[in-house]
Amino acid sequence: MDIRFNHLESLNWLWAVLAVAVVVVLSYKTRKFALRRLATRSMADKLTANTSMPRRRVRSILVLVAMVLMVFSLLDPRWGIRYQEVQQKGIDVYFVVDTSRSMLAEDVKPNRMKRAKQYIEDILETIGGDRVGLITYGGQASVTIPLTLDYGAMRLALDELQAKEGRRGGSMTGDAIRLAMDSFTDDVEDSKAIVVLSDGDDMGSYPVEASAKAADRGISVFTVGLGDAIEGGRIPVEIDGQRLYLTYEGEEVWSKLNPDLLQDIALAAGGAYIPAGTGNVDMADIYDDVIAVGSGRTHGTARIEQHVPRYQWPAALALLLLLIDGFLSDRLPRPERVEVALS
Repeated sequence: MDIRFNHLESLNWLWAVLAVAVVVVLSYKTRKFALRRLATRSMADKLTANTSMPRRRVRSILVLVAMVLMVFSLLDPRWGIRYQEVQQKGIDVYFVVDTSRSMLAEDVKPNRMKRAKQYIEDILETIGGDRVGLITYGGQASVTIPLTLDYGAMRLALDELQAKEGRRGGSMTGDAIRLAMDSFTDDVEDSKAIVVLSDGDDMGSYPVEASAKAADRGISVFTVGLGDAIEGGRIPVEIDGQRLYLTYEGEEVWSKLNPDLLQDIALAAGGAYIPAGTGNVDMADIYDDVIAVGSGRTHGTARIEQHVPRYQWPAALALLLLLIDGFLSDRLPRPERVEVALS
């Protein structure tokens, strides 16, 4: 069974579960120590006679298991495939992904590159009938997947996508936009879009001018900004099997999001800048509401496959465990008094 998790960054909540578990264990030990100090063993047994320690432990376990299940639900697990008939909108979209080393910065969890790939996969889960293509660029832009309706091929290409440094180094966003512009295969206007996913790093490739030329051809350009614009993030590198951080002239390199450039690129082609930053936006909804909105060329329907969301299952089980915990009590029932009548 193929299981997918769409929000692996939610695993960080397991630290909260661990903290609660530590607090629970310490509370048991503190209570036991306090009883030993305040009363003798026999007196302590009398004071706790109506309290069931096994029940208290069971309640604690129920709460901890419920928390783990809620974290599992936040991961957005999906398994199984369902098919859906959707209207073919006929829009052509090139996803242009920055693959320079700055996309390895971890100010976005797990890093900018993996978040960009996840955003595209989220869109592929919901669209149908739209032709999509993939262009990657660092020092040099290249067409990884030409326009296609084969979303499986797109997913395979995304799985293999890695950040790297090209021959020229840095990011050449303008070259990538020009390549995408020239890679559309027909002359129909108002049904083409370029979606650039980047941190805004550019090495003088004139991306705003390239975007303006795309607008002249009826192509809209949208940009998705990834990263922290204030503090930024370090760029991890591996040297001789050791994980270090990229340095320049003895100083660690901190890469920051450049939102101004990305906004200028989008505005030059009548598109929109999507400030994803370090958060986690719903890119599928943004695609429907902003990128593909009002697209023409409707022609029939297409049958697409979607991985079925299953987050509600662990969430429901967590709620059931919490309800059981609410009905349990630490108190033992008091024994009934037997009155003996004297005659």
